[in-house]
Amino acid sequence: MPQPHLRTVVVLAAGEGKRMKSTLPKVLHPLLGRTLLGHVLSAAAPLAADRTVVVVGHGADQVRAHLTDVAPDATPVLQAEQLGTGHAVRIALEAVPDGAGTVVVINGDVPLLRPETVGALVTAHEQAGAAATVLAAEVPDPTGLGRIVRDADGRLEQIVEERDADATQRAIREINAGIYAFDAMRLRDALGKLSTDNDQGEEYLTDVFGLLRSSGEPVAVHVADDHVETLGCNDRVELATLRRLLRDRVNEAWMRTGVSLLDPATTWIDVTVALDRDAVVDQNTQLRGSTVVGAGALIGPDVTLVDTIVGPAASVVRSHAVGAEVGAGASVGPYAYLRPAARLADKAKVGTFVEVKNSEIGAGSKVPHLTYVGDATIGEQSNIGAASVFVNYDGVNKHRTVIGSHARTGADNMFVAPVEVGDGAYTAAGSVIVDDVPAGAMGVARARQRNIEGWVVKRRAGTAAAQAAERAGAVQGAPNGAGAASDSEAMHGPGETVGGPSGAGDTATE
Repeated sequence: MPQPHLRTVVVLAAGEGKRMKSTLPKVLHPLLGRTLLGHVLSAAAPLAADRTVVVVGHGADQVRAHLTDVAPDATPVLQAEQLGTGHAVRIALEAVPDGAGTVVVINGDVPLLRPETVGALVTAHEQAGAAATVLAAEVPDPTGLGRIVRDADGRLEQIVEERDADATQRAIREINAGIYAFDAMRLRDALGKLSTDNDQGEEYLTDVFGLLRSSGEPVAVHVADDHVETLGCNDRVELATLRRLLRDRVNEAWMRTGVSLLDPATTWIDVTVALDRDAVVDQNTQLRGSTVVGAGALIGPDVTLVDTIVGPAASVVRSHAVGAEVGAGASVGPYAYLRPAARLADKAKVGTFVEVKNSEIGAGSKVPHLTYVGDATIGEQSNIGAASVFVNYDGVNKHRTVIGSHARTGADNMFVAPVEVGDGAYTAAGSVIVDDVPAGAMGVARARQRNIEGWVVKRRAGTAAAQAAERAGAVQGAPNGAGAASDSEAMHGPGETVGGPSGAGDTATE
């Protein structure tokens, strides 16, 4: 029984990317949920390589830190001086001196590369028993790219960098994609023979093909089915082009699985996002990170979800959420903000101009409008009145508010944590709740209203308000201010009720 091939992946990620004009290393620029480097590592992952080596150079510490997050098993190797791709691969193999079998080399800036294409390259290389195989592509415009030069029989003769190519070679449209498969032993031998006799004075990895061919070793070309996969990135214009191409690929794939995208051109979905069948995504929507959208959910228009879970049949409209959970059948927005650890149970509602942070909103409960809910737990089937604030911060520590189930809290309430409102309790509009409200009780915490009649006519004489008041008094058949009480007389007497015996009008409408 044949033994499986040993495989080593080498990713070239040492370049500065000067044309990006960025303090961020080129391979760390983001593209729909992964960095350029992250996309390349993902494309190579199905090879199940025995080892992955990433050659770092410019911004090495940043790239190493990124590898710790996304590919902790990868081995970073420093190319302190940028002496060419051949030099980079040579120091990478020095870090794995026992490496045998197939060595796959990939440039770190080809984010559209598919795992299937890498796999097909390696399979063709290993089945042919080639010493080296290059991935090629036929492109509309080969400017700036290395050319594949074939002999009269169509076999690979050499790979020529554009700056070293003559006029005839520059007319060739079959280009080197910067992705290769090598036999490890023969690659090591050829790397030791590289020279710097070229326009850049560097060790070209592509010269390995000429060396192997001249010594009678078999070299091959594997042509990619789609040249778009081989596109690299040298500046921010090209990065934007790659982002659009990847967006279109991702969106098409989701639509073919049964997801409706109403305007794919304005819908941006990270490659790390998951959507279920019959989800509907409206225009101007971004789904990022580890976001998950359940079956039949409606997202958008004008929504951004980051690392957020949306349950089946839920809706999120014109809102922003980060690290939140929206239960099945729940609704969010328009113009809501769910911050990390905001958790809405099934059929809960967070409405217009509501912000929720580190809080649980129970099944069927509603926070309809103009409210901040921070560090709180709200039970089931409760209603939070408009313009309420959960006052959670004392300047040093955060505290928690608990609202029970089937509670009704009034408009313009302040809940000064730590505080608890019991099951079935009410709170009066305009109250500042600083003490617990027992289950079934009405919490009232506000000053009594007093009316000082005739005040406008006396204190704002001649104004439009005073004139309106005088006209209203004349219509009522008495001079305005007649019988006006003094300030002390206008105050409620002791024992008067507020809002009637039932507290009618003290809670907000739903």
